[in-house]
Amino acid sequence: MFSSSTPLRQLLVLSLGIGLGAVVTFVAVKSPLHPSAPAKQPDSTAPKVLYWYDPMAPAQHFDKPGKSPFMDMELVPKYAESGTAMNSLQVDPAQVQNLGMRKTKVMRMPLHPQHELPGTLRFNERNQAVIQLRAGGFVEKAWPLAPGDKVTAGQPIATFYVPEWLNNQNELLASKALSSPRLLETLRTRLRLQGMPDALIDQVERTRKPETRITITAPISGVIESLEIKTGMSLSSGETLARITSVDSLWLDVAIPEADASGLRPGASVAFYAAATSNMPVTGKVDSVLPSANDATRTLTARVVLPNPNGLLKPGMSGRVVLNGAQTDTGLLIPTEAVIRTGKRTLVMVSDADNHFRPVSVMLGAEIGDQTLVTGGLEEGQDVVVSGQFLLDSEASLMGIAPEPLPSSAMSNTSATVIKTHQASGRIVSLSNKDVGLQHGDFIEQASKQVSMPGMTMTFPLANAAVAKGFKVGDSVRVSAHEAEGTFVIDSLKSESNPPAEKKP
Repeated sequence: MFSSSTPLRQLLVLSLGIGLGAVVTFVAVKSPLHPSAPAKQPDSTAPKVLYWYDPMAPAQHFDKPGKSPFMDMELVPKYAESGTAMNSLQVDPAQVQNLGMRKTKVMRMPLHPQHELPGTLRFNERNQAVIQLRAGGFVEKAWPLAPGDKVTAGQPIATFYVPEWLNNQNELLASKALSSPRLLETLRTRLRLQGMPDALIDQVERTRKPETRITITAPISGVIESLEIKTGMSLSSGETLARITSVDSLWLDVAIPEADASGLRPGASVAFYAAATSNMPVTGKVDSVLPSANDATRTLTARVVLPNPNGLLKPGMSGRVVLNGAQTDTGLLIPTEAVIRTGKRTLVMVSDADNHFRPVSVMLGAEIGDQTLVTGGLEEGQDVVVSGQFLLDSEASLMGIAPEPLPSSAMSNTSATVIKTHQASGRIVSLSNKDVGLQHGDFIEQASKQVSMPGMTMTFPLANAAVAKGFKVGDSVRVSAHEAEGTFVIDSLKSESNPPAEKKP
């Protein structure tokens, strides 16, 4: 259960088992502070009211009760309680355990840019063997093979009859009687140039019988990519008979957008998750980045060499590629699941001591795996909630706890954010290290118009605690502020000698 520092909210859980399934219904019991409930009259023992707020717009604070300018409902009081941070939510330890809330620390870690991209496998053309004829001949026998078949090294492919060998072999045999080593070596070389193997030449010299038939075998183990051999064919010198490519390793082609390819270098690690295999990745390294870009897709191609000892990967397969770039720097990282995005704001729930939780606005960078880079709003070592944070955020909104704004230094460090500054006058009516209450003045009128409400005392968050240093309640100040998340964040306060004239309602 949420502690007594929060409005009374109870969740009744009703479970009904139907067959093998279960239906769980959450019923919210109406809070006694709900606008439809009659307001309690304060007594001497009641806690002090800090301000009033509309649960539908908790960032706006009011100094007195009344109708909400946003909805047709009464404003809700926010009470001060001892031992509880003003801008935080306290949760009972037992409830933390029951809800399964998990926390993790903001950690500074090396940044390795990571990209998830599609990839396609194809043959490694560096592991390819080509079979060609060096002399014209005829195909006497072709083994029953076709493109796509697997072959092993030494497996027969076809038997050829090569008439051109006959004359040179007869000359070699006739020259044996002359005992001229130089002439014999010249004749042997001529036969080698016509494609006759050394073993066959030795056999002819040993048996003194010319041989015009040869059986071509596969020079390597692999897959037949092309095969142009049929029984009875006549082939001329130099024709390509077959191409055989090993599948012990494959090329993985990864299409990388031009904008992400600048920091990519050979040697970067890659994990490939094939769509047709198990979820176990095959790892490799970037061999090269091809020099030309694809005109249609505006991408560069990274070539990765993947080992394939078991033959599970097949050319033509596609899958998901996780490509890790080289370390560029260090940064603060949090789990991506801890981030709450509402469209207008991005925040996390920070866990403080004694089970206090508070929403904090953050500025995020790139996602790296299941982590997200934090560029503003958090510090190393802080605890953030990664499970149950949405329930805490809803409770904080109902209590009127506004997210802590980003420091002005973090806002100014991003070129993507254009900050509009407002300056006006006001009188301090309340002050803390987190926010300031201002009365009257042009700034209040401007802020009132911003939220479509009449001029009145309003509370605004401070960019940081140092802004309020040296000021006290009653001081007349010149205010400098910027707009953020539907409100104004006070960047600086300066003393004014002439206080603004108080205006009648």
